[in-house]
Formats: sequence, structure tokens, C-alpha cells
Amino acid sequence: MRNKGLRLLLCSIALGLALSWSVPVSEAARKGETAATHPSSTEAGVFAADPIPQIYKRLSPSVVGIIGKGQGGKNTGLDNRYNLVHGSGVIITSGGWIVTNAHVIESMQNATVVTSDGKSYGIKDYYADEVSDIALLKINAAYLKPASFAEASNVKVGEKVIAIGSPLSFALRNSATVGVVSGSGRVVDASYRLLQSDAAINPGNSGGPLVNMSGKVIGIVSMKYSAVGVENTGFAIPAETVRYIIKQLLAYGEVRRPSLGLELQESWSAIVGLPAEDPLTVTKAVSAEARKAGIAEGDELYSIDGHRVTSAVDINELFKSYRPGQTVELLMQSGGDIVQRKLVLGEGDPMVNKGDGGSEDEGPEE
Repeated sequence: MRNKGLRLLLCSIALGLALSWSVPVSEAARKGETAATHPSSTEAGVFAADPIPQIYKRLSPSVVGIIGKGQGGKNTGLDNRYNLVHGSGVIITSGGWIVTNAHVIESMQNATVVTSDGKSYGIKDYYADEVSDIALLKINAAYLKPASFAEASNVKVGEKVIAIGSPLSFALRNSATVGVVSGSGRVVDASYRLLQSDAAINPGNSGGPLVNMSGKVIGIVSMKYSAVGVENTGFAIPAETVRYIIKQLLAYGEVRRPSLGLELQESWSAIVGLPAEDPLTVTKAVSAEARKAGIAEGDELYSIDGHRVTSAVDINELFKSYRPGQTVELLMQSGGDIVQRKLVLGEGDPMVNKGDGGSEDEGPEE
């Protein structure tokens, strides 16, 4: 009996110790279970519903399809009905102003705009800027829903984006594809820097929006690489450039660009896309102001008002904040000497000749 009592006592002590040691573990497990049942706000955000459907629902009414007869088409009878081209556009005012690509509207005759609710409108007026590939259209409509454009150039590589447009067939209006920003500041067969995205872009997407996860338009789709074996490499004109062009077109009906009055040649490194700080070479002093400033063929241009320039795109981007008639200071090399020239900017083509170096596989597609 004594041994049995001793065994019972030892078992009780062992059980008590086991229970005492298990309490913290059970408490921790209980707290962990509570935490899993009630996730933090950060965790809740991770598991929140996909925002893309809501963003699409909000933006889609601001996206239009544009269709018309192809330029140069011949009236050959019934078959002429199918000689059509189309693109996309974005509503920017409730009163009927729409932004699209210049190559979209200039490639068609008798264009018709179709809104997301299926209503059709003729185009009453339009302005196009081929240099930037931006155009504005006006339709007689009211109470349209304008899109909201991003305010600043704070686009991050890797952030998710949505492209909305009319790919391949006009029957596929307001289609959405999703991808990420693959790069920014790209220089590819364009006068301004572009955004790159892997969101699927096809003929007909041109002029449509590239939208971020805040529902803001960060760019207007303009082109894609098109070649065998090339996939998901599309480009969009950044909202900052679009806003600059829109402001000029609405104010003047054209873009009043400042001009150096020079023909300039980019270096080989700049043409092929290598990192370089090679200067631009003057091949011709075109304007009287340029000649008056003492600029001659063979001179090399390093900077404008302290801003280093190595390419045509560098100058075009810089000149978004300049106007014709302003005086700029150029840092140049002339006759082996580093000199400073003061030049009054003219108006017109920036007069920058990039030379040969483009790719046959790249170019805008509607």
C-alpha cells in the first residue's frame, strides 16, 4: 500500500509539473490562435480583395473606342466597308474632349467615337502633334466621366498597372490587361521618354490608358515592339508629357516648341543606347540666332543652362519647361576651346537630327 501510495504521489507530482509547464505553451497557442483569427491591419491589407475589378469599373466609362476608314482606301464597293482601322482614347473633360494618339486619328477618315455605354459620336474638331504622338478630339457630348491623371512622375518599376483599350477587334472595346511597369525613361523611336510595361498591348490599344493601382492614368499607350519572339514589351507616353501637350493644344491648337536652330548629331553611344556623356555635334547652324551666337558646324554641345544633354530626347524633355524667345546659355566646345554661348530660342522643330540607328522591328502600332 505504501509503495502504491508513493507511486500515486509521484504520478500526481509529475502530472502537476507537466500541467504547470504546459500553461505558457497553451497560453501562447491561445494567443496565436486569436492573432490568426483577428489579423493585423497590415495582414488584412494583404488578404484584401483584388482591387483591379473596382479600378476597371471606375475607369472603364472614361475609355472610348475610335473607328474610321483607313487613309488611302479606295471606294471599291461593298468591300470598302471593311477597310477600317481603330484605336482607343481617354475622356479628359465631361464636355467631350478626348486624348488619344496622333497616329490613331491621322490614320483614319470619317472617324467615330464610341463610349463605353455604346453611344456613337462624330468628331467635331481635333488637334494632333506628331512629334509627341498625342492628339485631342472633341465630340458633342455632355456629362461624360473624365479620367484622373497622375499628378507626379513617381512611377515605380515593378508596380502593377492595367491597360484598357480595344485590342485587335473593335468588338473587344474596353478590354483590360494587367502587368507591371517594366521600366521608365525609355528612349525607343520616340521624341520623349516612355514608360515600358509587360501588360499585353495589341493593335487597337493605342491611345488607351495605362492605369496604376490608385486608379490614376500614368500614361497613354502608344506602341509596342513587334517581332517574332518578342512578347509583352509595350510603351506608354507618361502623364507628365501628356499633360504638357494637352495644355499646349488647348491653348494654341498646336505645340509651340522652342528651337535651338541647330542640326545636331548624336554620338554612336547615344544612338545604340550605351551609357555615355558624349556631347552632341553641330552639323549645321540653321537659324540666324544660332549663327549670331557664333555657333558653327563641328562645334560640340555639352549642356543647356547647366543641364547635361547627350541626346535629342534630353533636349525635348528639357524644353518642356522652356518657351520660344527665352535666352539660354550653352556650354560648348569650339575650335578646341570650352566656351559659353548665349542663344535666343526660336520656335518650331527642335532641329535635332538623330542620324541612323533605329531598329526596323520597333515602331508605333495602333
